[in-house]
Amino acid sequence: MSLRLATFNIENLMTRFDFTGFRNQTRQDRVLRLFDIRNEAEYQRLEEARTIAHTDDARQHSALAIADADADILCLQETDNMAALQAFEYGYLFRMVGNGYRQKYLIEGNDSRGIDVSVLMREETRDGQRIECVDIRSHAGVTYRDFGLYTPDLGPGIDQNDKIFKRDCLEMDLRIGGRPLTLYVVHFKSMGPGRDGMDGRQSTMPVRMAEARAVRRIVEDRFGPGRTADKAFAICGDMNDYQEKLAIEGDRRNGYRFIPRKEDVSALDAFTADGFAVNPMLRRPVDDRWTLYHSRGPEERHLCQLDYIWLSPSLAERNAHHVPEIIRAGQPFRTLFPPGQEVERYPRVGWDRPKASDHCPVVMTLDL
Repeated sequence: MSLRLATFNIENLMTRFDFTGFRNQTRQDRVLRLFDIRNEAEYQRLEEARTIAHTDDARQHSALAIADADADILCLQETDNMAALQAFEYGYLFRMVGNGYRQKYLIEGNDSRGIDVSVLMREETRDGQRIECVDIRSHAGVTYRDFGLYTPDLGPGIDQNDKIFKRDCLEMDLRIGGRPLTLYVVHFKSMGPGRDGMDGRQSTMPVRMAEARAVRRIVEDRFGPGRTADKAFAICGDMNDYQEKLAIEGDRRNGYRFIPRKEDVSALDAFTADGFAVNPMLRRPVDDRWTLYHSRGPEERHLCQLDYIWLSPSLAERNAHHVPEIIRAGQPFRTLFPPGQEVERYPRVGWDRPKASDHCPVVMTLDL
């Protein structure tokens, strides 16, 4: 009996327009800066038209990427609300896959922009095994004080009573053909602007470290410390951190070099410590594990894995010969692919946009 499990940061699956760019140019779309816009009403009208036109292409690409993943259970990040999830599933995804994800789960979390984690599930796996949600729990209310995870380096303005998760840790007890599987869906703190002489990753690292330790605490509280190895659980989502990356050097004229580099410290060390969880992506070649292209000019470019399906040791051992798949056909043409990894993009994918997402879906077949 097998299950296909996927995770995907679908990037701003929203039901709202953002008009703040009229007064804050840093939030104004670049195409609107080309036009002489006289007042806010005109700005709103043009922003609505731009957003609708762009979104239709983007969501077709998102649906194509999800269709290629062909997952029985799909963990999503950056979902606005249940209405957005239902409209996307019915209007786009159903047209692509022809067999809808009728089970949908979303609980509002802590994100200031209102983007949440969510889960779509089929009623049965591809081989006819029933997929049931037995229980679902949000951990969005957990504070640093609750878990004893407050440290001064979390940053200014954060105190012990603040909530640990910037979105949530959504816990789901599932039964697949009668067999138990516990799923944890997360979206960790993003790498914001730098401070105190540190770059964005370093300055936000303590927050992600606390989130990762909190997830581990939740799992261990559930199954018992030292008793998690033989349980069937998976931790899925956008971790916004990595333990290694492919640094990119060179240029288009002279060619690019992709150089593997390990990180001395990562928030994800909380998962790998003591063999608590396994990253099956390590079964792929070192230059073929990336799920996101990061670029802030020629001096700061790399490929890295931000999107994960972490497996409990027993689940990883049971699936020792299975390798995660990465769906990259929705990536924009600006993404630099290592030699031999190029894929045929979906129709109408652009240099920077439209695209399926800035992230790639990750999917893995699991024998339960």
